[in-house]
Amino acid sequence: MSAQMEKGSRLRQEDSPPRIVEHPSDLIVSKGEPATLNCKAEGRPTPTVEWYKDGERVETDKDDPRSHRMLLPSGSLFFLRIVHGRRSKPDEGAYVCVARNYLGEAVSRNASLEVACVRRGPLELPDQRDPKLGCRKQREACERSSLHY
Repeated sequence: MSAQMEKGSRLRQEDSPPRIVEHPSDLIVSKGEPATLNCKAEGRPTPTVEWYKDGERVETDKDDPRSHRMLLPSGSLFFLRIVHGRRSKPDEGAYVCVARNYLGEAVSRNASLEVACVRRGPLELPDQRDPKLGCRKQREACERSSLHY
């Protein structure tokens, strides 16, 4: 990085546009659990970071102190608990972080956040000595389940 001399013989680094140095990664998280989408940006002056989900700006605790999403000082997005339901806007979606300063902006790669859903129902075991249990992913709303004897 180049530098120049200013009045008073102080050394000043030149300003630089933002760049993403840590991109977020895809996550699969259970409903109600905490999660973090990482993002780290560099630039001078230090860039501000905002997050977007499916093209819309994400509201964090900076906008609403009651939000379950927190923008960490590093620029990462922390979820106190993953929300997934009919009554609230779900957290599942495609996220990007955008870092900005007066010289421009940098956009991270997309990261998907998926809610893991365990679907429970009656368990029928085949009449064998070594039953095999399988698991498959289904893209549907998680429902509250109950255990029946």
